[in-house]
Amino acid sequence: MKYYLAPLEGITDHIYRRTYHKLFEPMDKYFIPFLTPNENGKLSKRQRQDVLPENNEGMYAVPQILTNKTEEFLSAEAYLGSLGYEEINLNLGCPSRCVVSKGRGAGFLADPDGLRRFLDEIFEKSNIRISIKSRIGVRDVEEFGALLDLYNRYPLEELILHPRTGKEFYKGSPHREVYRYAMKESRHPLCYNGDLFTKEQYEDWEKKFPQSDAVMLGRGILGDPLLLSKIKQNHRPAHTWMELQYELYLAYQKEIQEERHVLSRLKEFWTYRALVHREEREMIQKIYRTNTLKEYAELLHFE
Repeated sequence: MKYYLAPLEGITDHIYRRTYHKLFEPMDKYFIPFLTPNENGKLSKRQRQDVLPENNEGMYAVPQILTNKTEEFLSAEAYLGSLGYEEINLNLGCPSRCVVSKGRGAGFLADPDGLRRFLDEIFEKSNIRISIKSRIGVRDVEEFGALLDLYNRYPLEELILHPRTGKEFYKGSPHREVYRYAMKESRHPLCYNGDLFTKEQYEDWEKKFPQSDAVMLGRGILGDPLLLSKIKQNHRPAHTWMELQYELYLAYQKEIQEERHVLSRLKEFWTYRALVHREEREMIQKIYRTNTLKEYAELLHFE
């Protein structure tokens, strides 16, 4: 089994990836949150910073591209290839309304003819291996059969499936019966993504899908960075959640100028902590109520 870090926009940036990689059980792949090339295929300054090789040293990083225009994809691909990347990922899974409304991410799945033309062109012209991260449809699970038939036409590096529709966002339970169908019918290596927050949940999933090639962990790792060590039953001494938060507290102050933005970024990690460790919610509420980095540091005994 291979283990991947999910790309969470605004969260799993190069600072988080480097810090996690230094302190905890390493991932086989680290997916860089989606890049949005402009009409000339150029990336923003922040996005260029996120993909710099020196900011991803020592890890296998895979940039993810969010677009529905072939020229944007191919221009970004050429730039990433010049940096030495060997694989890129196409985002067909983001369910955010502002993304879907522009026909990107999961919204692109609503235009199967346009998606087919897009995939025809990028696979004809691309010089880098391409994987796809996808939802199983826009509104209905019944959309997935035709979608998988489309994906099977192309030489994907792998197919990463979050078995919910775009409309479902993160609500309800993943449609694991659809993932089981994909395991039977896909001609590509498959990676599962969705709602694995604890070792027990992972073990239950693994018993049901022992033939899976890979699993992608996102919110579970953000809430418990020791999750992969627990899954692998690696009992060597490890760093702690608080050590991770202290490292991020220092690193983001160097990277981000405005204190309120640093504090907002740090608080967001505790939102994921609350998903996994409900017993800490009283403390987490106190963290949410801090208004300055000084208050935050005092509460956590960082200073």
